[in-house]
Amino acid sequence: MITRIFGLSIIVTVISLVVAYLYGGMTALLLCAILGILEVSLSFDNAVINATVLERMSEFWQRIFLTVGILIAVFGMRLVFPLAIVWVTAGLNPIEAFDLALNPPPNDAPYFDNDPSRPSYETLLTDAHPQIAAFGGMFLALLFLNFIFEEREITWLSWLEKPLAKAGKLDMLSVVVAGTGLVLVAEFLAADDDRSTVLVAGLLGMIVYILVDGLGSMFHTEEFEEGPQGGPSTLVKATGKAAFFLFLYLEVLDASFSFDGVIGAFAITSDPIIIALGLGLIGAMFVRSITVYLVRQGTLGDYVYLEHGAHWAIGALAAILLVSIGVHVNEVITGLVGVAFIGAAFISSLLRNRKGEPDAIEDSKEPASV
Repeated sequence: MITRIFGLSIIVTVISLVVAYLYGGMTALLLCAILGILEVSLSFDNAVINATVLERMSEFWQRIFLTVGILIAVFGMRLVFPLAIVWVTAGLNPIEAFDLALNPPPNDAPYFDNDPSRPSYETLLTDAHPQIAAFGGMFLALLFLNFIFEEREITWLSWLEKPLAKAGKLDMLSVVVAGTGLVLVAEFLAADDDRSTVLVAGLLGMIVYILVDGLGSMFHTEEFEEGPQGGPSTLVKATGKAAFFLFLYLEVLDASFSFDGVIGAFAITSDPIIIALGLGLIGAMFVRSITVYLVRQGTLGDYVYLEHGAHWAIGALAAILLVSIGVHVNEVITGLVGVAFIGAAFISSLLRNRKGEPDAIEDSKEPASV
């Protein structure tokens, strides 16, 4: 099964490395491999969250996510998105932006011929970091807050999660906390020239999350049957409009997770072709394969704290994105924090299973269809 799940990712990796070598020699090959590893390390928590949503989708929509979704992830977020930022911020047309990306100034200087009127592609993208971080940070913050403010049978960090769940009975508390955090970040971390931009971008991130999550919940409620406890049954897979909005939710979520990887990639190389090959083809393909593996193996049902660990990793990533508006945070730290939460949740799940505690979601488990 592992060969079947990861086989395509391995083939794509080999092809990508060969293309990178033909494109730029051994240096390009090594950079491509490093970016692939970077993306997987930064996005493992993304794979866990993807799996929790993907389990609720019909087989057809699961395949849509794993085919059309991968095209959006590779070409949309890892290639077109950085170029689009340059189009908007620099007032360049797409061809000029792509030419600027392929022809950086010598010695990776921030400007051409020391002319501030001609910034490099990397400089333009880095200058757009505050609004990117504000949008992605607020989207992920709401995802995290809505999770920890919700009461649930199984808790991981019970000493903290249970009091937070009780506090979550206050309506819209997650929006209040997220909005307060955005104001504090704009006031104390953002540069004077960036405050309004950070506020607008952060509000847009909140609006997008509320809209997509709300639409998904609305159709989810209409199309899912009730389970034994009165909640939606996981035995009924989302189809039609419900699955479509879950698909949109996954794509926006993937985009939010991609921000730190795309920005971090420029610490390694500014070549868009290498970034697309490393982050997009290698990294994104392996993240999709990990997602499929988690769904098919029923890993989230066997290791019940993984979802909790992933959401805490999301909360940490959201905080890092917001802090990075005013303070540089090394990408290695970002990756290690996510891995630490997932690893701790996995070990806690193993210990729980050894104690023979009942699996609270045993009744909802079924063979996955991805």
